[in-house]
This record gives sequence, C-alpha cells and structure tokens, in this order.
Amino acid sequence: MSRKPKKKDEAQKMLEYTYRDSGQEYLMRQKMLRAIVIAIILGIALTVFIALYVAETKRVQETYRAQYNKSLIAVLEDIHSYQNADGDFELRYRMLVSDMASANSFAFLLNDFTERQKSINGLYTVVIKYPEQTQKRIDEVEVIFADLTANLDKGYDEMDEFVASIDLKGF
Repeated sequence: MSRKPKKKDEAQKMLEYTYRDSGQEYLMRQKMLRAIVIAIILGIALTVFIALYVAETKRVQETYRAQYNKSLIAVLEDIHSYQNADGDFELRYRMLVSDMASANSFAFLLNDFTERQKSINGLYTVVIKYPEQTQKRIDEVEVIFADLTANLDKGYDEMDEFVASIDLKGF
C-alpha cells in the first residue's frame, strides 16, 4: 500500500524548515552586527593610537631640538673657555670636540634637517681632522656658533664657507 503524503505533514515540515532558516538568519544578523561593532571599535582604537604616536613623535623631536640647542650653547661656552684660557689648550679643545660630537649627533636625530646636518657634520670633521687650522681660526668658529645659538640661518652658510676655506692638504 502506498501511502499518500498528507498535506498537513508537508506543511508542518515546511514550517519547521522556515523556522530553522529564520533562526539561522537571526544568528547571522547578530554575528554581522557584532562584527560591524568590533570593526568600528578597532577603527577608533587605531585612530587614537595613530594620534598618540604622532603626538609622541612631535614631543621627541622637540626634546631633540632642545638638546641640540644646549649642545650648541655648550660648544660656544667651550670656545670662550678656550679663548680665555692661560694654558691647557689641548684639554679645552677636546672639550670643544666632545660638545661638537654631541651637537652633530643631535643634528642627525632631527627630522627635516638634512642640509644643516651636512653643514654640522662638515664642521665637526674639520674640527677633528684639522685642529691646527681650526685653532688658528677659532674666532670665526665662535661667530658661527654665536649665530647658531641666536637661531640665525646665516650661521649654517658661514659654516659651509668656513669648511670650504680649510686647506684639506695641510694640517
């Protein structure tokens, strides 16, 4: 005997599948809503961290700039000490070289300072390699650093001129 499917059974199965499908839809909607909320929160967190990074980078650059300026002032003080000394010129010149190294190092840590870095590095190289010529012309170096500590850009031009005027074949 073949049994005929009852319409009632078919309708009941259809309702079961429909309820199950709508339950699946509800779960998928909940998961998508949760994923969207998490994506928004992560986007906000990323934005906050980027802003904090930029602010910290700016603060660090300001610190480097302040240290660079302190190093320039220390070099100028060393030049005055060298000029006013009665003796022990070699020690005072070494102090000058040491503070020049500090200024040179901080110049390389500053952003957007490439041309000035080259100028500072050039003068630092001259101070190390040609001490006799530098010691004879210490007054010119003093003027250069006086201009730099006064935040005058002409100090860098004077620095380049000084480096260019050094006899690279002599002592």
